[in-house]
Amino acid sequence: MIVGDCRVFAIESRITDAVESLSQLALGSFFIHVGGRTYGSREPDASMLGCSFNEVEHRLQRRGTHQFPALADVAAADVAAAYLNAIYRDSPRTDYFGLSPQQFADALQSSGSIWAPDGDQAFGDGSHILQFDVGCRVRILAFSNTESPDELSGTISEAWIDADLFYAIVSGWKTLFAIERASRLKARSSSLV
Repeated sequence: MIVGDCRVFAIESRITDAVESLSQLALGSFFIHVGGRTYGSREPDASMLGCSFNEVEHRLQRRGTHQFPALADVAAADVAAAYLNAIYRDSPRTDYFGLSPQQFADALQSSGSIWAPDGDQAFGDGSHILQFDVGCRVRILAFSNTESPDELSGTISEAWIDADLFYAIVSGWKTLFAIERASRLKARSSSLV
């Protein structure tokens, strides 16, 4: 199931097996399309999808609050490099847009700007997605955590989307996923009778 336009922004998921557990929901795959590129693992059994679903729900509940004004006009490559350096690497860096590495990482966390990885193995491919609410638009940055910082720029995609459209896509995916999961659970219980 795909909701959105893969050339700009879309959410795609595949349910391999729906489960009763509300913390797990289903086995399958969840990925995000940004600027014509796909981020996340496409394996049919990549992950239990509970965390991915809950993170989408969290995005909707915090609509408009994923803000980090200091990054609104910063180049995508600079944001991605700073994020990876502050959270994953021990690279010497002194400039985090006027913040210390810890302050920068804390600001990303507290603003809810880090969408993925979300706790599931859905993004076990090294993908990262950041979301920033900027006025009436949403900025999505997607990239991969590469072995070499020099390879990072080749993995970056960015999209600016009208906020109403972005949240309609996110909400649409959530609704369709819940319907598909319920349908699969019902079909399974009917086949057991």
